[in-house]
Amino acid sequence: MAKWPNVPHCYGWLALDARGAWRMRDERAQALGLPGDRLTNSALVGFINRNYARDDRGCWYFQNGPQRVYLQLETTPFVARTDPAHGLVLHTGEPLTQIDSAYMTPEGALIVTNGDKAAQLDDRDVGQVSTWLRHRDQDVSDEVLLAWLDAPDEELTLRYGGRDLRVHPIAPDDIEQRFAFERNPAPA
Repeated sequence: MAKWPNVPHCYGWLALDARGAWRMRDERAQALGLPGDRLTNSALVGFINRNYARDDRGCWYFQNGPQRVYLQLETTPFVARTDPAHGLVLHTGEPLTQIDSAYMTPEGALIVTNGDKAAQLDDRDVGQVSTWLRHRDQDVSDEVLLAWLDAPDEELTLRYGGRDLRVHPIAPDDIEQRFAFERNPAPA
């Protein structure tokens, strides 16, 4: 078998948006700061999902033969969606059988972790997941949640997989450092 050629890694051409869609970013999209075209080919999306990994620097990429295609991340490295059979499923199709921790930004973005995977909830699923929140052992109304976002306390919990997890406040600027990843990787 012939040796693979030495090809440079690719940066800026692929992105993951906050709703878990892969986006191809041509030179124009990169130059104008546009999100790029959503990838809809199921075979290509499946290939990217199967080959999605993290390097030692905390940069996420997919392995394309000998080349690493590094991702720009709009939010966390994973995006979670609700699923009737599994509760939450990552954008890669992996079910979240358990959650280790939960965080919420002042804007109400929910981030959950499972091992070394951090996933922000798709904003279209916030309404459904809000029914999983409790404050002081009571259901959470919009008013209670808005009050918590203004002045977080230790009494907001997320019920998932039969467990109640404390929801920790997190500032958007602290997300990358807290979960050890790079949103916009560049060559070392």
